[in-house]
Amino acid sequence: MRKELDKTLEIARKEILEVETLHDLMQLKSRFVGKKSVLNNFMKKIGSLPKEGRPAFGQIVNQAKNQLAEIISNREIEIKERDYKKNLQANALDITMPGRHREQGSLHPITKVWREIEDTFISMGFEVAEGFDIEDEFHNFDALNTPQDHPARDLSDTFYIENDVLLRTQTSTVQIRTMENHKPPIKIIAPGRCYRNDNDASHSPAFHQMEALVIDEDVSFADLKDILNIFVKKMFGSEIESRIRPHFFPFTEPSAEIDIVCVNCGGKGCNVCKNQGWLEMGGAGMVDPNVLETLGIDSEKYSGYAFGLGIDRVAMLKYKIPDMRLLFENDLRFLKQFSK
Repeated sequence: MRKELDKTLEIARKEILEVETLHDLMQLKSRFVGKKSVLNNFMKKIGSLPKEGRPAFGQIVNQAKNQLAEIISNREIEIKERDYKKNLQANALDITMPGRHREQGSLHPITKVWREIEDTFISMGFEVAEGFDIEDEFHNFDALNTPQDHPARDLSDTFYIENDVLLRTQTSTVQIRTMENHKPPIKIIAPGRCYRNDNDASHSPAFHQMEALVIDEDVSFADLKDILNIFVKKMFGSEIESRIRPHFFPFTEPSAEIDIVCVNCGGKGCNVCKNQGWLEMGGAGMVDPNVLETLGIDSEKYSGYAFGLGIDRVAMLKYKIPDMRLLFENDLRFLKQFSK
């Protein structure tokens, strides 16, 4: 039986040293030193030996198992080391080759204009206020003096979530919340995203708006006109003039539309301004006394003005973008034009 054991050990050593893969090595491990291995079969045969020879033979078998286990462990390390080196060679990088050019990203045109608008008004003493995209009807309509039968409340114009909860249609909601929580004087701008059920070349269902609000003693329409004129010149250039036309908004009285000289033709008339020489930019007016009283502000002591500008609209005018939808399609060919 000892000769048979020695022969088995010799075969096992030879096969283990010649094996090339970890899978085959594990197969040999199971075959020679596993629970149902060849060496375990020798242990089962010990009972057939004379009683006095059993301990010695059992010790020899255990020594053989330990030897094979060590050989297998060493071979496993060799195979793993060999495979690791092969992998390194196969995936080696040629560090002498030129690296891949990585283009530097840039700000979206809306982000650029948004920041420029904020910087312009901050330089004139305004603070930036923020609000909620999801609002209730009171802050979006009622507190803004918008009657129940106003078309803006229809499902065709406003995205309702449930009951009186909706996606805000204007950032004027931030003005209301500011007047609720702060006493005059108030001088803020409220930039943010708004939502309306509209989608064409000049409108988007999700758009960006900037509202401004000033509440203080002795605030007049002349102050409103001056601040708008300063903003237009800072944003579009000193040669661009602005004007206001009578209009109606529930939130303001009197109300006006803001126009600027066409940035494309300089007021001469072109297809952008439909040969009018002027471009509409937003709405403005003096805050209606009813709004002030609703929010607990003494309309006899305080007055104020408010105006709203479409940030997307300003971006279109500033960069001469023909279709608003280009701002939201994320076409890199379009966006790369604004990388400088």
